Amino acid sequence: MSAHDPSLTREHTERLAEAGIDVVRVVYPDLLGTDRARDVLLDHLPTACAHGLAFCRAVYHTTPRGEVVPVTGGLEAGLPDMLVRPDLSTLAPLPWEPGVASCLGDVTDARTGAPTPESPRDLLRTVLARCAEHGLNPVAGPELEYFLCESDPAAPGGRRRYSTAAGTVYTAGLRADPDNHLLRTLRSLRDLGIGVTAGNHEFDGSQFEINLGHSRALDAADRAFRLKSAVKELARAEGRTATFMAKPFNDAGGSGFHVHLSCVDGEGGNVFDDPAGPYGLSATALHAVAGLLAHAPALAALLNPTVNSYKRFGPDTLAPWLIDWGLDNRSAMVRVPPERGAGARLELRLGDAAANPYLLVAAASAAVLLGVRDGREPAAPLKGYGYDTASAPLLPASLPAALDALEADTDLTQLLGKEFVSAYLTYKRDEVGRYHRHVTDWELDEYADHL
Repeated sequence: MSAHDPSLTREHTERLAEAGIDVVRVVYPDLLGTDRARDVLLDHLPTACAHGLAFCRAVYHTTPRGEVVPVTGGLEAGLPDMLVRPDLSTLAPLPWEPGVASCLGDVTDARTGAPTPESPRDLLRTVLARCAEHGLNPVAGPELEYFLCESDPAAPGGRRRYSTAAGTVYTAGLRADPDNHLLRTLRSLRDLGIGVTAGNHEFDGSQFEINLGHSRALDAADRAFRLKSAVKELARAEGRTATFMAKPFNDAGGSGFHVHLSCVDGEGGNVFDDPAGPYGLSATALHAVAGLLAHAPALAALLNPTVNSYKRFGPDTLAPWLIDWGLDNRSAMVRVPPERGAGARLELRLGDAAANPYLLVAAASAAVLLGVRDGREPAAPLKGYGYDTASAPLLPASLPAALDALEADTDLTQLLGKEFVSAYLTYKRDEVGRYHRHVTDWELDEYADHL
């Protein structure tokens, strides 16, 4: 966590002023991974760094529709403050907003000065510190998919896909992207400096994927969070909506959040590589695979975090719904890409695009650590095309089942922290309850005229 250094703050302020920056947007993630923020005039940045920006802690307990869920530390405590201090090491000018720079914020309890239990970024820091105690330093490379939508009052939900071009899987250019949305977005993200490497049109019409280079886990999560926020903001500038919802359309597949994971030792060597080991993998890598498999039901609660997430699963979706692993096999939940040496890694394909990057990386890193700590061994890798329910156990088929699995996984919840898990379960079970009480269009279409 960044400490306040008045001389360093002054240096940053002078540099920003010279660059024509007069506003700093201080941003932090909520439980959903949505950006919460405040714009600070440059003259007031030193005060914000010294004293922090006061926010109501219940922002962590606020639903996408603006309702406050009764999570401990919020309503029942009188809606107390938390403080957000700019992390000036993350400052970056926003290419699409002249005069504005953005930085991440560190969140602390206003009374104790300690990180708030719900803070996703601090949760990841805590997990990574535990990994480091065991000589593991996780490295992550995120891959995110999203749909670009146009406003259409006549369409379900008031939006339709920007393009319905079919057969444009893994393409680029005007054939799948007639307004060059992807090119503009890639260039803006490059100028933001978050390590974007490439992008392409994905499987379904109007679906895009953007990849980030790999880096240490906290930095990777920071960059994935900023990418999601930036893509949504850039789409708004086009008069469109970018959604990272897991499955926004009935006639299209879902959007994934795949993450490539490896670990390095203190000298930066890849501890997953071993030319003499089975499949060219070290014992540590195989323990990591086993940890991800063993804790997969609980991981689903964090990596597939919405009611909608479980509509992405199913046969022939290329979204994993069985708990298995394979060598360069995209039908497995954990895929081991063919590279070895410095490129030896695991690809966890479980997550969907709605996942909070910090919680995804924290939960996956925790499962890897538990697998290594316990010396777990995985079953034999999947061969051929997967989705055979006789060959591997099923993942939870709904958010309530996944939340129950998370609560029951005491090893994982101990690593993630009792206060965080309690807050997350309360928040998400409220979401489930509200969903079950809501009358959907499907119900009206199915029953209203016939019953």
